[in-house]
Amino acid sequence: MATGTESTRQRQRDADRTRAEILDVATEEFATRGLAGARVDEIAAKTRTTKRMIYYYFGSKQGLYVAVLERAYAQIRSLEQRLDVEHLDPARAMRALAELTLDHHASHPAFIRLVSIENIHHAEHLRTSPVLSSLAAPAVDVLGRILERGRTAGLFRDDVDALDVHMIISSFCVFRIANRHTFQAIFGRDMLDPRSADHHRRMIGDLVLEYLTAHVGRA
Repeated sequence: MATGTESTRQRQRDADRTRAEILDVATEEFATRGLAGARVDEIAAKTRTTKRMIYYYFGSKQGLYVAVLERAYAQIRSLEQRLDVEHLDPARAMRALAELTLDHHASHPAFIRLVSIENIHHAEHLRTSPVLSSLAAPAVDVLGRILERGRTAGLFRDDVDALDVHMIISSFCVFRIANRHTFQAIFGRDMLDPRSADHHRRMIGDLVLEYLTAHVGRA
């Protein structure tokens, strides 16, 4: 017979699984239909729960949408933090981080669609997130440490900050996903063709390092 403590833990595990399932389905719904087009009834129908339970967990449709955004950002931030770059030289570490971002975005196109949708809304929903500050710090911290080691070694220029580099990496990696279909329609090239993946990994690494090493050591 389960003890009170064991029953509490089981209920918590069940709640965590239900919440994760709701977020999985809601991610695709919001990424496909946007905030206005997504329906909580549809999300409930595709999960083992009810509309009432969704509101119990997330408060409202907007609360669910913000939770989806939070988790999407948290996933890439977690990967960045777990990336073991301290044993790599600064140039290789920077390449590893850029490649990680490229691979993550390619395998999580819903994340890019969500970001695009939230930009249409001028980030008004994301700004309400109680964990907003934690969505930026990991990326800046990892990049900052790599940049500092590169400057100390005399490899990187000293007039660049972590957000400059984050912007460069994001620009390339997001463009591949956000503009895939229009780019293919106009130019006849699929930017997510698996045969191009290694080429693009080298490209983003080269772009970042060329920028970071420009003018270093010159009079």
